[in-house]
Amino acid sequence: MSLQADTLRLVLASASASRRAVLAAAGLRFEVSPASVDEGALKQRAQADGLDASDAALLLADAKARQVALHDPEALVIGCDQLLVCDGRWFDKPADRGEARAHLRALRGRTHILVTAVLCRRGDRRLWHTVARPRLTMRDFSDAFLETYLALESRFLTTTVGAYRLEGPGVHLFAAIEGEHAAILGLPLLDLLAFLRQHGALAS
Repeated sequence: MSLQADTLRLVLASASASRRAVLAAAGLRFEVSPASVDEGALKQRAQADGLDASDAALLLADAKARQVALHDPEALVIGCDQLLVCDGRWFDKPADRGEARAHLRALRGRTHILVTAVLCRRGDRRLWHTVARPRLTMRDFSDAFLETYLALESRFLTTTVGAYRLEGPGVHLFAAIEGEHAAILGLPLLDLLAFLRQHGALAS
């Protein structure tokens, strides 16, 4: 038994383990085909063009989905992107432990937004998109806690834009969280499922 139609293949244009886990936990059958785009150059272009974070996240998500969809035009391709914004600053994934430390110190005691875009394409057609904006407030943790956290999460610090995994020890960094858990992990799931039902890919 499945809630998913057999007539349409889903392809996730992302290498994110968190996004794969979100879709798998919802019982979806999908393939993974990570896109290879120059995210840094696209972000720089977006900022130079004066785009806000939501439009920039959509630009990146679309670039990923488009690259995969043009090579697999029969599939419904899901592209995603997430930008962390705090006090107007856009944060990138930290390059190393030192940069992760600096990012977390900058975020400590402040509220940031995870601007999270998901977009669907089929061939050369852009079918649907949405942007979620969860708000997360880090507590004013001590330097000693920070060093313990960095040591504990050393393998994962460079894998996420905020240097934290909310589904792991990163939850200890926070005082308050507003927004859909799946969107925080990188994919606004409820909106995506609603689109897939409207598109006939899921039972309604």
